[in-house]
Amino acid sequence: MTRLSLGAVLALALQAPVHAQDIHFTQFEAAPLTVNPSFTGGFNGQYRAAAVYRNQWKSVTIPFVTYAASFDMPLVYDISHDDYLAGGIQLYNDRAGDGNLTNFSGLASVAYHKFMGENAQIGVGVQGGYTEKSIDISKLYFGDEFLNGTFQPGTSAEYPYLNNRVKYFTVNAGLSFSQNVGQKFGYILGVGANNLNQPKDALEKKTNSDVGLAMRYTGQLGIIAFLGDRFSIRPAALYQMQASASELIAGNEFNYIVGNPDVHSFATAIFLSGWYRTGDAAMATVGLEFKGFKFGVSYDYNLSSLKDASNGKGGFEISLRYIAPNPLDFAHRLVYPCSRF
Repeated sequence: MTRLSLGAVLALALQAPVHAQDIHFTQFEAAPLTVNPSFTGGFNGQYRAAAVYRNQWKSVTIPFVTYAASFDMPLVYDISHDDYLAGGIQLYNDRAGDGNLTNFSGLASVAYHKFMGENAQIGVGVQGGYTEKSIDISKLYFGDEFLNGTFQPGTSAEYPYLNNRVKYFTVNAGLSFSQNVGQKFGYILGVGANNLNQPKDALEKKTNSDVGLAMRYTGQLGIIAFLGDRFSIRPAALYQMQASASELIAGNEFNYIVGNPDVHSFATAIFLSGWYRTGDAAMATVGLEFKGFKFGVSYDYNLSSLKDASNGKGGFEISLRYIAPNPLDFAHRLVYPCSRF
């Protein structure tokens, strides 16, 4: 999804209304709390820690760089028939374009997981957080700074109308359903709504009372299907819509266990996946799982209208996730169905 960046800077200079959009990742499973708050605590293990780094558009402009880190875990067990309450924290920082447009966000989430027998589960999550955006106005260029073909910095009258920093709070919510169908197949469905309070986030002072961050709606599907003791396919899809922008990411991960396949959550495995973001990019990811760690590297090949300028070069991404194994995972017990995200 296009973020407030170079194009938005130009729009600000032209005094046009701007609706910003949220960040996105190719390896969206490495940042589950940015996708849907109901995924908080939705895994087999004692706790989960994840981090992801993204660098894109280096061939076109100053790279857009995004960092994200999260931590979540179950907090209260056995509330009712194995139900539990989970909590988590998500941090991310994004820097975009020549004007160093920076977006720092800190989010806290809670989710209640209700088991429907041994094979199905419903999760409900809410999330709230603080965001601070800033921009270096001194690095922006305006039309009236060019007089008779000569650049004369500081002549622009736009500066008094621009904030260099804006702060706000946001509220998100999500719902998910997951189910294991037998021992070798499971799926998860999720829907979410972000920016429910539509906070004011305009950098332009005179429209600040009119411009709010549009709500972002999401839908998720994830599947794990074992075709043998070691080999599984893991298709997934993520749809997001915000204001006039939308995106659909769909693809599949091929996962092969090379270690002991008895405990899938702790096995050594290698994986390779291919993804497509409609109208934007084709992506590939390769990685390794080892004793609760999952390490992935991905690259986006640009297919959008910017491909001629970018030479097809899109974004590079690297992720690391760790799930601390629960000792009970090594015995037969009730487990979280289909921990796909």
